[in-house]
Amino acid sequence: MSGHSKWATTKHKKAIIDGRRAKSFVKLVKAIEVAARSGGADMVGNPTLFDAVAKAKKNSMPSDNIERAIKRGAGLESGGADWQTIMYEGYGPGGVAILIECLSDNRNRAASEVRVAVTRNGGTMGDPGSVAYLFSRKGVVLANKTSTVNEEKILEAVLEAGAEEVNDLGDSFEIVSEASDLVAVRTALQSAGIEYESAESSFLPSMSIPLDAEQATKVFSLIEAIEELDDVQNVYGNFDISDEVMASLG
Repeated sequence: MSGHSKWATTKHKKAIIDGRRAKSFVKLVKAIEVAARSGGADMVGNPTLFDAVAKAKKNSMPSDNIERAIKRGAGLESGGADWQTIMYEGYGPGGVAILIECLSDNRNRAASEVRVAVTRNGGTMGDPGSVAYLFSRKGVVLANKTSTVNEEKILEAVLEAGAEEVNDLGDSFEIVSEASDLVAVRTALQSAGIEYESAESSFLPSMSIPLDAEQATKVFSLIEAIEELDDVQNVYGNFDISDEVMASLG
């Protein structure tokens, strides 16, 4: 929304971009700390940490911040928090199912803030298991589309590594696999000399609900409010928005 006329000046745009980058850094640091705590500080032997660090670098996080996060997570430096993964479930406008993945050191705070954000933005909280069955954890890799990298080359590289499908997203390809095959798929791309934007475990819906422009606007507002919370790492929804509706939203 940084291009909205409400924030037309360069000063205001920069403040919003810097604010969002700071929040993004907080989330990236948490992911690095958790990966280092669970698998150690050696990125060669800890593929989850490798991918978390790669994502941080692509988001221009300073190397010092990355190194300190690794050391805190691995117990080599004091200050690391006891981050716990917490999942919340709910519904958004149009009956959209929402999964909210948090990393928090305070369950009560996380639950309270998520509930407020959801209920104030047209959503409702659900009981554990109420919508989780609609999603499956998958490995998702986004690979750059270039003049020399097409769908055929991607398929040749990743099919034997366990890829289930390859989707053309316009500027990139989305490669979906079982979560357990994520590292193999990412490694296959590297071996083939194909650059990738990100490689991470994600929740994908088994079915999607089409939204019109009004519903889509409300769902976007809900997700944006949830993602603003420091404890929230990811938000997943089972909605589908057509190109025509997206175009109408600008």
